[in-house]
Amino acid sequence: MNVMFIGGVIAAVVILLSIFFHYVPFMLWLSAKVSGVQISLMQLFLMRIRNVPPYKIVQAMIEAHKAGLDNVTRDTLEAHYLAGGNVERVVHALVSASKANIELTFQMATAIDLAGRDVFEAVQMSVNPKVIDTPHVTAVAKDGIQLIAIARVTVRANIKRLVGGAGEDTVLARVGEGIVSSIGSAESHKAVLENPDSISKLVLKKGLDAGTAFEILSIDIADIDIGKNIGAALQIDQANADKNIAQAKAEERRAMAIALEQENKARAQEARAHVIEAEAEVPKAMAEAFRNGNLGIMDYYRMKNIQADTAMRDNIAKD
Repeated sequence: MNVMFIGGVIAAVVILLSIFFHYVPFMLWLSAKVSGVQISLMQLFLMRIRNVPPYKIVQAMIEAHKAGLDNVTRDTLEAHYLAGGNVERVVHALVSASKANIELTFQMATAIDLAGRDVFEAVQMSVNPKVIDTPHVTAVAKDGIQLIAIARVTVRANIKRLVGGAGEDTVLARVGEGIVSSIGSAESHKAVLENPDSISKLVLKKGLDAGTAFEILSIDIADIDIGKNIGAALQIDQANADKNIAQAKAEERRAMAIALEQENKARAQEARAHVIEAEAEVPKAMAEAFRNGNLGIMDYYRMKNIQADTAMRDNIAKD
């Protein structure tokens, strides 16, 4: 019984110690004390109660203290963590900015972090400018030749405009628009190929980084190729359209001519029918003239001779 009692007591003590060291991280407190950070065990215990990880807060405080950042306190770090921020990235950014002599306050860093931007990456980009490439930009010069260009843009993060400033997509879109307008205003594609730096100079003068979170340092044309002859293609399309219109008009005139020819044929057939009908009335008129005494036998034979002569001349003409 004594053995079982002692075992139970030892187990209870172990459980109590585990619970104590879980809610009161003694080794973390000792590490903070050794590093020169002033924090009490009660504060660490209250962090557990507030669902704030003490390890993240204490490590951030130690890093800030070693870097000489006195404005970083436990309360501000806890408040930023509870607001959904990344405490570690903020402290890393503050330390990097301090070493690089970049003006960055704790309030500004937390605002950038809560805005959804990587504040540590922004500080790094302020120290080491980033190079981004534009997609293929297609434009047409005044002589109708298409040019395909790729620009390399060197940008540096502007810490003061990270909150509310436009991102990389806006910078690339503005640079692409500037390249299109520059090539489009060129008289010849040869001038663009000979002096591609003229595009860079013209685009840089437009201040494309206004309202963005970056500062454009340089714009370099990495590659430029010749595309299609848009002017010639448009002329060919116009010629084909004109040809189709002319063909349609010609077909219309041909249809009208055929219709007129058919109408004339119908009229000619109608006239021949009238002639045949009139010729059929001649014998009747002659018979009526014989009966009335208006036509004699000699008149009849004279008419027959005239018909015979006319037929003979027709045969001779045919031969």
